[in-house]
Amino acid sequence: MLSFARFVAAGFGSGWVPFAPGTAGSLAALVVGYWLVDVHSLNLLFVMWLLLLPLACWSTYIALPASADKDPGWVVIDEWLGQWLTLLLFLWFAGQSWLYFGLAFAAFRLFDIWKPWLIRRVEHIGPAWWSIHADDLLAGLFAALSLMAGYALYVVYVVYIA
Repeated sequence: MLSFARFVAAGFGSGWVPFAPGTAGSLAALVVGYWLVDVHSLNLLFVMWLLLLPLACWSTYIALPASADKDPGWVVIDEWLGQWLTLLLFLWFAGQSWLYFGLAFAAFRLFDIWKPWLIRRVEHIGPAWWSIHADDLLAGLFAALSLMAGYALYVVYVVYIA
């Protein structure tokens, strides 16, 4: 049970890369997210995100007591949740394109690494198995809202000004 929980917590193994595990986890989530949306639909990505949320919480609840670190670098299932949330919200708003997937990746990584304002605060609220996910979910939300605002400004500029 512990080894399966560690595998899930490690983003299905993507967190075990020897360098930049958070970026590797986000990139793995992006590839799987792209496949889900491209081959199936945005609705399937939403269903998978809903299923992943309790699985992620369970896996970190089981795996973290075996670790001395409250937020070990190899735990990247939280990056999967945040990356998929960014994709879900932004693609629902703007549509599907390679560019939007790339922007979603970059924006999520920016907010996940930078951790402005509220994001840094929520990573310390509650038990570790939850707070690990809370900051990435908020980073995903901030990234999506920023991209949506940028996209809306671009559309207004193109339609009404240019």
